[in-house]
Amino acid sequence: MPTKTLRGVRLNRIVLVSTLALAWVSAAAQAPIGPPAAPTLSPRRLGCIWDAERVSPPLPPLVRHAEVETRLEKVRDDTPDLFSLEQIGRSVEGRSINHLWFGNGPFHVLLWSQMHGDEATSTLALFDVFEYVRRHRAEEPVRTILRALTVHAVPMLNPDGAERFQRRNAQGIDINRDALRLQTPEGRALKTLRDRLNPRLGFNLHNQNWQTSVGKAGKPASISLLAVAYDEARSDNEGRVLAKKTCSIIRDAVEAVAEGQVARYDDEFEVRAFGDNVTKWGTPVVLIETGPWPGDHPDQDLVRLNFVAIVTALDALATGRVELADPARYESLPMNASDLFYLLLKNASLAIGADVPPFIADVGIVARRAVKEQEGRLQVGESFRIDDLGDLRVFSALETVDATGLTLAPLFDPGLKKGDTVRLPDWSLRRGGPVVAVGAPADLVLLEPAGGGMYRVVRVIRAEETVK
Repeated sequence: MPTKTLRGVRLNRIVLVSTLALAWVSAAAQAPIGPPAAPTLSPRRLGCIWDAERVSPPLPPLVRHAEVETRLEKVRDDTPDLFSLEQIGRSVEGRSINHLWFGNGPFHVLLWSQMHGDEATSTLALFDVFEYVRRHRAEEPVRTILRALTVHAVPMLNPDGAERFQRRNAQGIDINRDALRLQTPEGRALKTLRDRLNPRLGFNLHNQNWQTSVGKAGKPASISLLAVAYDEARSDNEGRVLAKKTCSIIRDAVEAVAEGQVARYDDEFEVRAFGDNVTKWGTPVVLIETGPWPGDHPDQDLVRLNFVAIVTALDALATGRVELADPARYESLPMNASDLFYLLLKNASLAIGADVPPFIADVGIVARRAVKEQEGRLQVGESFRIDDLGDLRVFSALETVDATGLTLAPLFDPGLKKGDTVRLPDWSLRRGGPVVAVGAPADLVLLEPAGGGMYRVVRVIRAEETVK
């Protein structure tokens, strides 16, 4: 499925870009970071800038290659003296893989996003970074970045996967496990770009499971960080120490706006993975994994968090402030755990059928996202299922409901709404339909006694919802 080529990119431009890029390599490998300086932007100030100036759309899962390509061209065309753009390859189905860069400093940084097609949060954050640089280029923080760094970005490495909202590419290969065989055109494009630029630091931008928690702290791991290992022994060298210091900078920035919601990703060496091999090839890598968020607008809040993390890291690298960071701030982060439900109903009285008397239990519900076409347009849908029930006191959730004194039943009438007064059905007459069981869709109703054998609906939980 071929797509159009980038408008305005001519062969002579690509040749010139490639020639200049080759000239960068030796300088990028040798240039020092600037002298240490004080922070120039607070995380809260960056958050306010994002609130006022963001250009990212509200739902990352709906962003497709055509929109990314159009946005990249607009970034370049609006400020051609600041941003440059080239095509570095094509996907299995012929979609362009694009590299945009800005700045003319000797320290080269490479960020790549959406290696997994269903992990789009950082892709949108990158466009907000580009907009911030464009709007604030005359101000000292951005001027410092432009003088000290050359920042390279590949916002969507796996456009075929993004088109399907799936992890793998059109071959069915996980690109992040193709660093050695290089059987994917997407992987080859990234490897060729890294070898051409030889950047001093890389950022591998991903999303992680929404069941990920910050250790046993009971908080969501909204951001998890990793200074990627390059060998089985997880050794340190100058590059990995730089990655650890960068992670420390990011931790402090993110915790300033999302206290306690930063964790550390497992640093076990994965011999097939791109981050591990890019580090081994000479470019230390910082992995940023975006996880769950407890607010009403998680997508936008997580894009905001990534924007703050990326701009803060670039500022620290440009000013030399990264050299003052303590790697122990990264190393002391709690490890990722998988102890988080989307919704946890505590101490409910479960009414699950005629053959089982009511009993007290906690019910843990998890969520999964998918993109579907409905009424001629793409929508993001969330499906909810019961993951566990019983005594779940050791788990936490994005939302916890104290259901003490309430009855939890299958959603026996899909028309029920909060405030309705109902009588429980005769379970012996009902066969099939929703159930309260591990693995079942979470079609549930939470009821409070209303007297005379009647119940009032407190909450209706549906297994399928559309994200607005």
